[in-house]
Amino acid sequence: MINIYYDFHIHSCLSPCGDMDMTPNNLVNMAKLLGHDAIALTDHNTARNCPAAAAVAEQLDMLFVPGMELCTSEEAHIVCLFPDVDSALAFSDEVEQRTPFFRNDPDKLGKQVIMDEDDEIIGEIEGSLLMASDISIDEVPALIESYGGVAYPAHIDRDSYSVIASLGVFPEFSGYTACEITGAGDVAALTADNPCIGLMPKLLSSDAHYLENMIERSASVELPERTAKCLIEAIKGNIQATWRR
Repeated sequence: MINIYYDFHIHSCLSPCGDMDMTPNNLVNMAKLLGHDAIALTDHNTARNCPAAAAVAEQLDMLFVPGMELCTSEEAHIVCLFPDVDSALAFSDEVEQRTPFFRNDPDKLGKQVIMDEDDEIIGEIEGSLLMASDISIDEVPALIESYGGVAYPAHIDRDSYSVIASLGVFPEFSGYTACEITGAGDVAALTADNPCIGLMPKLLSSDAHYLENMIERSASVELPERTAKCLIEAIKGNIQATWRR
């Protein structure tokens, strides 16, 4: 088994609320300096900066997991992880088609910048990435699985943009096999109120939008292989893994 320190919830400068210093090179190198073995890039409703971040991570021998933080129709945030960049980009195309277009205001909401692996700007997304898609909470698990990935509710302890904030309780029979709880969350209390999460992996990640918000390594998972596919199967509960917060 391989012990892997991770941060599977990080935003780049493509997220409108992400700092422009969160370039692919900066965020991957910062994660390396902080001691992480694996990271996922999870921009809001898009995976367009995953190719660049994947290339940088490969140079540093880090496990990179392409991802997205999806905003559902209920305005709940869901972390979606994929086995490869192509799968993430294909889902990104679907999300774009299933999200109402509202032009982004860079002056008020921040730029939405696509970069290459050298941190050169190669594009900008015009539609706001903060809009809710028409994809429901219950639809997400099967939809992401159809792309070879896995999805789990983000920061369920927060009082906004979480499934519990949206629904009042964790969606027990929805197909989710894991959840994310922030470092400030009361795991015991959340489990008592939502028994269905008792045996689930409870991931801990930074949700960083700024370099200074990225966290030193603390959470880890033991896997038989250091691959995105192995991680996805572990989150689904299909292979043995040991999770530590």
